[in-house]
Amino acid sequence: MNKIKDQLNSDLKAAMLSGDKTLATTLRGLKGAILNVEIAKGIRDTGLSDPEIIELFSKEAKKRQESADLYVQGANQEKADAELLEKRVIEQYLPQQLTDDELQAIVDEVAAELGQISKETMGRAIGAVKARVGASADGGRIAAAIKERIS
Repeated sequence: MNKIKDQLNSDLKAAMLSGDKTLATTLRGLKGAILNVEIAKGIRDTGLSDPEIIELFSKEAKKRQESADLYVQGANQEKADAELLEKRVIEQYLPQQLTDDELQAIVDEVAAELGQISKETMGRAIGAVKARVGASADGGRIAAAIKERIS
């Protein structure tokens, strides 16, 4: 197995023993998401690697944020809070997010390598920054930082 999966199993066991039903349910959902992807890819025996799990968890966290935003728009704060709680649990398994200053420094480095970034080369710049930062910055934040650089 891998490090994240081992930690997830350990945390799930601890949550079940402590009687924390909300945490246990969220962790079971994450295990289920991993299992679904493993089965879909036909790698149930070998399992997902840590980077693949991080990518999956990033998507799951983004889904929770989007759901919470929709619940807020629908004036259902209780469900929005529940989604945000799940997102915080998922984020515990993700790498530390870059600060805005750190992200801007990487954007500046990429801009220096690629030359002047324009609307036409923005996609290439986003790809280059994503390759450097991995899961340490959300794609939306990267795009916003590059748009700011263009302006």
